[in-house]
Amino acid sequence: MKTPGPAPSGWSSEGAARPGVVYLVGGGPGDPGLITVRGAELVATADVILHDELLHPALLEDVRSDAFVRFVGKRGDDQQQKSAVQLAIEAELVEHARAGRSVVRLKGGDPYLFGRGSEEAEALVRAGIPFEVVPGITSPVGAATYAGISLTHRELASSVTFLSGTTRNGKGFDFREIASVTGTVCVLMGMKRIEDVVAGLLGEGRRTPETPAAVIQWGTRASQRVVEGPLASLPARVREAGLGSPAIIVVGPVAALRGTLRWFDRRPLSGKRVLVPRPLTQARSTARRLRLRGAEGLVVPTIGITAPPDPAHVLQAIADLGTYDLVAFTSENGVACFVDALRTSGRDARAFGKARIAAVGPGTAAALAACGLVADLVPETYVGEALAEAVLTDPSVARPGARVLVPRALVAREVLPEMLRARGLQVDVVPVYATVRAPEASRVLLENALKQGGIDAVLLTSSSTAEGLVELVSGDIDRLASLPFASIGPVTTRTAERLGLRVAVTASVSTVPGLLDALEAHFLAAS
Repeated sequence: MKTPGPAPSGWSSEGAARPGVVYLVGGGPGDPGLITVRGAELVATADVILHDELLHPALLEDVRSDAFVRFVGKRGDDQQQKSAVQLAIEAELVEHARAGRSVVRLKGGDPYLFGRGSEEAEALVRAGIPFEVVPGITSPVGAATYAGISLTHRELASSVTFLSGTTRNGKGFDFREIASVTGTVCVLMGMKRIEDVVAGLLGEGRRTPETPAAVIQWGTRASQRVVEGPLASLPARVREAGLGSPAIIVVGPVAALRGTLRWFDRRPLSGKRVLVPRPLTQARSTARRLRLRGAEGLVVPTIGITAPPDPAHVLQAIADLGTYDLVAFTSENGVACFVDALRTSGRDARAFGKARIAAVGPGTAAALAACGLVADLVPETYVGEALAEAVLTDPSVARPGARVLVPRALVAREVLPEMLRARGLQVDVVPVYATVRAPEASRVLLENALKQGGIDAVLLTSSSTAEGLVELVSGDIDRLASLPFASIGPVTTRTAERLGLRVAVTASVSTVPGLLDALEAHFLAAS
């Protein structure tokens, strides 16, 4: 039996998934930010995760490193085969729970609304397995909202009907059931037979050909697409646009509200596909920022972060920390690795003693703040030269003999220590991490992204990410020639251009939010 570890950081042990319990968790309609807080807590703490096919991969980023994670989706139109797979899923849930493991059955949308969660709950009851159900935002509600459609409206619709375009036996829905219903109709799983669905709504369903309607594909995701028009014309419009599953069909007067209530796909980055070549953890964070702006972040780590070459040197710097007048951080990675080493050595923020703390920019300052440390110095321009000037104009530090510690990458620009030493300060540069080549998996990810095409921008957040990207294509710059690059600042831009990359955007504020702001302005100007 797997022994549950401590609850991951950010979640209390009281709320962690409990051994021997199965949790039927709704993952929401697509946008990973729409999972409930309780659902995210269980996903992060469970021993076992059995998940559906259509879930956003980001929902699985925070699972425990030792968790067993398996895809159990059901593909194809063979109903008999799907039923057999469903029985196997139910048996697996029981098996894991009886072995004393905490189990999350992570389902798209809501577990009970067309999710077969009730069948799984019934199987758990028969087996005597304790279970909990965590509701999720169901797909028609989420997709309609992101498409700018209010399913109910004081003047237009006082009811909503959810129906499946395909019943359990594979036959179509009997539209006589809604002949007297005048509100909004949402059809799930109806795209493969949309002509039959529309015919049923126009016939037994008693809708008129002019009834407003819409189809929403990949609702709530950056790849969301919407086709709208009179009900009778919907199949032809869908075929012309090339829409397919997964999609929701919305029928009723409220569908016409989209022209007024659109919001998700009106933002500058909505629907854009943006390549994010950063170390994995930072790339995921940046991809989340992109999702919040309506874009899809394609995570392709071009470099990795590894332990420093001389850990003893780091430990000695930590032991001497209180003797320094200033500790200058030049990156978020430097903060994370140094603070991690500090904690591993059994010390905390008190070890800084009288030392002042400097950060090269607000991103690095924010990383310090997350660790309970306040940056005393942050230059107005976020480069090493400006940081050095800020230090040299600080009367409490700018004196010959003042001791400065610079925890940084093994390979980095030398401008900061050189400028400080030139003015008589004693500078100790201590590598607290090293950048390494990206794993071979990144080459595959990049190949797939380039083959698929449709990349609207590539983010360059440092010179090393630009160099790593070029290395992934083995120096064949022609393969990247058509891609517009967005650079976080002038230093990175110079590196990229030296490598032969076409930089279309350089941020005036050298932070990730500043870079995304600049990218938004670029697309607005081009529209």
